[in-house]
Amino acid sequence: MLDLLLTNATLPDGRTGMSVAVRSGRIAEITPGLAAPAHETVDARGCLLAPHFCDPHFHMDATLSYGLPRVNESGTLLEGIALWGELKPLLKAEDLIARALAYCDWAVARGLLAIRSHVDTSDPSLLPVEAMLEVQRRVAGVVDLQLVAFPQDGVLRTPGGLDTLQRALDLGVDIVGGIPHFERTMAEGAASVKLLCEAAAHRGKLVDMHCDETDDPLSRHIETLAFETQRLGLQGRVNASHCTSMHGMDNYYVSKLLPLVAQSGVSVVANPLINITLQGRHDGYPRRRGMTRVPELLAAGVNVAFGHDCVMDPWYGMGSGDMLEVAHMGLHVAQMTSQAGIRACFDAVTVNAAKVMHLEGYGLAPGCEASFVLLQARDVVEAIRLRAARLHVWKRGRLVASTAPVLPQIFVGDAPRTVEFVQKP
Repeated sequence: MLDLLLTNATLPDGRTGMSVAVRSGRIAEITPGLAAPAHETVDARGCLLAPHFCDPHFHMDATLSYGLPRVNESGTLLEGIALWGELKPLLKAEDLIARALAYCDWAVARGLLAIRSHVDTSDPSLLPVEAMLEVQRRVAGVVDLQLVAFPQDGVLRTPGGLDTLQRALDLGVDIVGGIPHFERTMAEGAASVKLLCEAAAHRGKLVDMHCDETDDPLSRHIETLAFETQRLGLQGRVNASHCTSMHGMDNYYVSKLLPLVAQSGVSVVANPLINITLQGRHDGYPRRRGMTRVPELLAAGVNVAFGHDCVMDPWYGMGSGDMLEVAHMGLHVAQMTSQAGIRACFDAVTVNAAKVMHLEGYGLAPGCEASFVLLQARDVVEAIRLRAARLHVWKRGRLVASTAPVLPQIFVGDAPRTVEFVQKP
């Protein structure tokens, strides 16, 4: 007896009429037209069944704090950092926990079941760290929440910054973070990359570093990160987030940089919604797009994923935890409008993001965890175009969220008509 049987599903690879059998929280079989007894059977009616969405770059300690203590009027990265600095003395653990749990509810409703969150370690109190560890404990079993020790003010720029970060790791934070471009000098930034990678190697931790989140084309800490990754044998365990300076770099330099990144096994997470908003603020016209070179990185063999980064916080007043919105912006900014490009953007918020996060048992294959989402769309292109409704969301075979189908009606003429935003074949 199966626990769950989904029938007549379309899969991201284009297969249709597929049945997915679930037993003991894992996928037991995927085959066309399977008929078998099950405790629950769901007819997908040709809709798209995809592995759950993953967000490999977020700031959950700041989420839903928009307007506290004021709004970022300039919209710049630096004012956002300054505003977060104003907010930190006012933070209370119970408020941080409540906002983060509310966001996790939003995420689950959107089919987002894995999040990697950077948590500020700059304050010796480690209040955000302790709060997010509590959130991680409470959402376990529904949301896979990874935490990155993130020295927001710079690990060398902050007195005792390394000791505080090490304490966060001792408390149970999973991953070593950094922000080399925010150190006082380029040399200090490079030194911080070396120092933090060595700390990660010593502890057997992953690395996820805010790297070159700036318009300055001479900010080239990604080069140092790739070098240190190889020197310390960390290949496949390091991620570079943002890398926005690459959009302004000299093309010849980038032609040498991309093979180095690929060889090092460093992955890259772009954050389309936030990069296009915060970067290029000091440009006149023409104005740079702000996001890193996604198509070129992919062509070089680098694993590239998309993150949400921020939702209603000092840096960004928009957002709802919708990774399809992230993919939608990503394909526009990167001009990835071919069918293959659009599918790559879907991968950027699913399979590629799962690789960045080292998620075990992720995917749609026998033996994988039965954590997936049924979308009101016929394929991945339509899913992004419509930011499709998440009809059902399952975690290890257990239903955790549902949304009614979106079927608007218009009242023009003799009788109401249902509108479907699809092109009939």
